[in-house]
Amino acid sequence: MEKCNCTKRQTEKLKELNIDVGLLRPCLEKYTGVSGSLITVLQTAQDLYGYLPADLLLYISAMTGIPPAKVYGVVTFYTQFRTEPVGKHHILLCQGTACHVNGAAGIEETLREYLGVNEGEITADGMFTYSNVACLGCCSLSPVMMIGDKTYGTLTKESTVAILKQLAAKEV
Repeated sequence: MEKCNCTKRQTEKLKELNIDVGLLRPCLEKYTGVSGSLITVLQTAQDLYGYLPADLLLYISAMTGIPPAKVYGVVTFYTQFRTEPVGKHHILLCQGTACHVNGAAGIEETLREYLGVNEGEITADGMFTYSNVACLGCCSLSPVMMIGDKTYGTLTKESTVAILKQLAAKEV
């Protein structure tokens, strides 16, 4: 399945990042040459590795024959994709109009203070990262955040801290 010698170099670079491309091979074999499958490949890669580093995008490009600019363009267009690692629990904090009006700035301040990180940073224990997003589509629950596939709404500073403590306690 190796398309060129450059994939060997990419594989070595990825090993340094603890990314085993062997885990992605079944997906690449299934979807290479299938029109419209790039998003599926990228989603699978992100599920496997947690994020999509540049060397992995180049590897996917080489293996699928899709130009690197197109691969990178898709990754940067869709907010679901990340090019940097995140904590085990990635918090998406809505900054849409309803959330903004109902106190999202205060929730962000609480996250920043409680976690001790700024947006996009990973806590020292590797547990949390928070990111601001334009809208989660849950305006009636504002202010709202998502962690994994769970939505938390009508947030207050107190409820936000309680949610974080509950998630941290599950990890002990």
